[in-house]
Amino acid sequence: MLDANRSGTATVPPRAAAEELTLAVPAPIGFGARCTRVLLSPWSRLSLLVALLAAAGASVLLFEPQKLMTQGWPPHVAGTTAVVVFAVAYGLITVAFVPRPILNLAAGALFGSAPGMGAAMAGTVLGAWISFVLGRMLGQEALRPLLRGRLLKAADSQFSRHGFRSMLAVRLFPGVPFWAANYAAAVSRMRCTPFLVATALGSIPNVAAYVVAGARASTPTSPVFLISVAAIVIPAVAGAVVAWRKRHHLRPQR
Repeated sequence: MLDANRSGTATVPPRAAAEELTLAVPAPIGFGARCTRVLLSPWSRLSLLVALLAAAGASVLLFEPQKLMTQGWPPHVAGTTAVVVFAVAYGLITVAFVPRPILNLAAGALFGSAPGMGAAMAGTVLGAWISFVLGRMLGQEALRPLLRGRLLKAADSQFSRHGFRSMLAVRLFPGVPFWAANYAAAVSRMRCTPFLVATALGSIPNVAAYVVAGARASTPTSPVFLISVAAIVIPAVAGAVVAWRKRHHLRPQR
């Protein structure tokens, strides 16, 4: 309560004033809270993402999944189980920057056209989802302030405003690395569902061509094998021509 002195001015009792000062001083942050704040900071999460990707890359170098192309699938894993295990492994190792064409060829060589196509497509969507979640949770907040320059801002704007059609075009264009598109989408404001749907639809032609080529590799003169190779080469050449003709648009303005 306020007390009135002889001059008629209200004064604050000493006890009330002490309580107000106590409330105004923030409580000290404990050691555990400080550690939590540091661990959850954007740059700490980005460091964790880099460490996870480095560990995944080291695992790929250690286990060498490309040996599936020459040594085949382990004999004790067969049938549907083998297809599911391959799809899961496909998704995990694409996060570690393993080239997908090798995995698509292996899917066709190991399981044939139809099962190989299913395994490769499931692995593609799974790998895209894992990369997107990791990039969104661990890298977006730290990397978005670094989006400077005309090219980076233009790419971010396209992914953020026109997510589905932009990602569909990227997946159909053979020259864009799978992992680069995944993490670029994760850093942008693109939603996850359009990203996955566009990835699935846009990856079908390329995945089908490689899987069929892998399945028919034993008969390289067959029409099916030649058509699948043409389906790989023609889009790649067309993409290179388009990129060359549009190269002036990629130069930074002075």
